[in-house]
Amino acid sequence: MKKIAVAALGGAILLPAFALLGFTGGGDQEPAGAIVGELDLSQISAQYQPWITKASATCTAVGGALLPAQIEQESGWNPKAQSSAGAKGLAQFIDGTWKTWGVDADGGGADVFDAPDAIMTMAKYDCWLAKKAQKLIDAHQAAGDVVTLMLAGYNAGPDAVTKYGGVPPYPETEQYVRTILAYETTYTQSPGDTTGGAFGARVVAAAVKQEGIPYSWGGGTVDGASFGIAQGSGTKGFDCSGLVLYAVYQASAGKTVLPHSSEQQATMGKEVSRADMQPGDVIAFQLKTGDYDHIGIYMGNDTFVEAPRTGEVIRESKLSDPYYKTRRIAIRRFG
Repeated sequence: MKKIAVAALGGAILLPAFALLGFTGGGDQEPAGAIVGELDLSQISAQYQPWITKASATCTAVGGALLPAQIEQESGWNPKAQSSAGAKGLAQFIDGTWKTWGVDADGGGADVFDAPDAIMTMAKYDCWLAKKAQKLIDAHQAAGDVVTLMLAGYNAGPDAVTKYGGVPPYPETEQYVRTILAYETTYTQSPGDTTGGAFGARVVAAAVKQEGIPYSWGGGTVDGASFGIAQGSGTKGFDCSGLVLYAVYQASAGKTVLPHSSEQQATMGKEVSRADMQPGDVIAFQLKTGDYDHIGIYMGNDTFVEAPRTGEVIRESKLSDPYYKTRRIAIRRFG
């Protein structure tokens, strides 16, 4: 399956599944890792909707928004995608795996570049991986939930999950799992709520997708990474406030446009106390006396995502880190 070479991360979005390592559980109930809310088919091209609906019923582990989120990560919905590692199609199968698992969903033979075949094969293979993960959990041979281990097996191979007794300590695999869980919010209907937690989850999801991109002073627009100014003029990326304005803009579908200034962002939106902080809230820091000169996005579980400084990349950090825990902060909520 497709590999992504970016920094490992941790944190939480609305549910504990984002604290991936060390989880236990699973079973035949709603799998840990599933986001509350129904699949939002309106976010999926009409030609794929019936196949996603059918595939999502294959087993509990692939229900809800999991499959479209996984496809988003694997190929960006490009049925002709090919990777340098030889992964092909919408679901990015390598030849050996496709030979074993390929499904002919719509007649004409199993074709890795045929979208219905790829979608149904992804579901079939995922469900097999989920059963294997459940057996490891039941035998106390792996830590984690079924969905997390299933996704890790899809990316790194089931033998790696067995070997390490959980998510393998590969940065690309850890990132793969977390990114898919973030993408789930894109394809999930919020149960009667289009603000608050659902909006915050979208803010986090937009920011998480940028992890590993370089810091660029003055960089970042509503459309994504850009070349900055001064020391950032030669680097395409984000600075701290550029990342925040991008994530909030994306989460609001273009309705909220923030200034490119941490000092101004720290005074906008709704003020929130530290005790009431939720994923997606924006945290502004006074790293020096005076203005709020740094800003990030809270992810839950003491974790926030930030564009830290020149020479580094967008990453996740801890509020309890000695560098941050004594700083004066302002917490703002948008959406």
